[in-house]
Amino acid sequence: MKERAFITLTNGFKDKLFRLARRLLVSNEEAEDATQEILLKLWRNKSKMAQYKNVEAFAMTMTKNYCFDRLKAKQANNLKIVHSNYKDEQASLQRQVEAKDSLDWVGKIMDDLPEQQRMIVQLRDIEQYDNAEIAKMLELNETAVRVALSRGRKKIREELLKKHNYGVV
Repeated sequence: MKERAFITLTNGFKDKLFRLARRLLVSNEEAEDATQEILLKLWRNKSKMAQYKNVEAFAMTMTKNYCFDRLKAKQANNLKIVHSNYKDEQASLQRQVEAKDSLDWVGKIMDDLPEQQRMIVQLRDIEQYDNAEIAKMLELNETAVRVALSRGRKKIREELLKKHNYGVV
């Protein structure tokens, strides 16, 4: 595989690798390092890439495993999930503040989800992978993915309703 073909292939999913790494690691810098490390590993093994049915799914799995290894190496107990990608310049300032507040709450709620549910919600709802792809990446069956996704979404919904209905009699 030539350099140009590799770049074309990986440009399609390198942002997803970064977002997943950022969800799992503490900082943007560590997520950037993780993304570069995965791309470097892919480049070193470019001769084997034709063997993979879905290079993107393989890279996502590599990223997940790399991040978990980094977290284990640091013995980190705190996984920080912050989602602040929402930016709507046409909305009123109040709506922007409310949206940011809601995203911060979702991030905090996701922090409290079990690791597997958090990973599945991230991959399905943010990265837009389908259940079959997630099942393959996480080495689960599709039923387990659906159940964990449903439970994770339900917990997020319940906690958001508690927050928004606070004080309502």
